[in-house]
Amino acid sequence: MSAVGLESIEHTVQLTHVWINDLDARLHWNNKARSYRLLRCTLHALRDWLQVDEAVNLAAQLPTLLRGVYYEQWRPATVPVKHRAKADFIGRVDVAFRNDPLPDTEFAVMAVFALLSEKVTGGEIADVRQALPADLRALWPVSSQRARTEIAV
Repeated sequence: MSAVGLESIEHTVQLTHVWINDLDARLHWNNKARSYRLLRCTLHALRDWLQVDEAVNLAAQLPTLLRGVYYEQWRPATVPVKHRAKADFIGRVDVAFRNDPLPDTEFAVMAVFALLSEKVTGGEIADVRQALPADLRALWPVSSQRARTEIAV
């Protein structure tokens, strides 16, 4: 493999660590493995709540390594899931933490959504938020600048 190929692999690993470290800091967990698990299961749930085109558009903006995690075990023919309420989404995340329950799953999911809002373009985040049911969309924090943009559109 060329040095360029190895550099791109190292770069995506570094970017993935940046995302995980950022989430870990937001949650004050000091447990990167747990933060990675939260990011992974929230991305999987989000992916399955979206139409195929929107799920793919979001994936395109993830670091390559996280994009692979995002697509892991994805079955596009089965999405979006039928029961798309906030409680179902939160329940799906809770399942990933059944042996290590989260004290506040909604807060944890909101932290992932806030991370995505910082790392993914505003237009894509607006599209993803709009594709979600209103009760779940309410968990997705909107920065004041992005809120003004969405109101203007």
